[in-house]
Amino acid sequence: MKTIRVVAALVERRGRYLITQRRENAVLPLLWDFPGGRVEEGETDEAALAREVDERLGVAVEVGQLISFVNHPYEKYAVDLYLYECRLLSDQLHCRAVKDYAWVTSKEMESYSFTPVDEASMSKLLDEG
Repeated sequence: MKTIRVVAALVERRGRYLITQRRENAVLPLLWDFPGGRVEEGETDEAALAREVDERLGVAVEVGQLISFVNHPYEKYAVDLYLYECRLLSDQLHCRAVKDYAWVTSKEMESYSFTPVDEASMSKLLDEG
């Protein structure tokens, strides 16, 4: 089974976390996730995360330490999700390659429908916290 390496940003601001909603035409449409995406061949996690956050939200990001890793099998492939603590370098966000974004508390996350891999990552984080 093919494994896809994905990176995501855990951005916290004043007790709220940044999440993004996938577009209608995306894989797993309209589900929520942490901002990020696929690591291209030859790309570092940090470079991929900076590129993906910029493509999705039009903002630069400072990538910090790795805080979580989850492997999740889907029907035709598996995803290795590496979640990094990150800081946005601007307050100006723009929905470029996402339908929407939200700042939510960890308790509020329960009312959003997340992708299975992000759900697994979030559960791991909340269990450890």
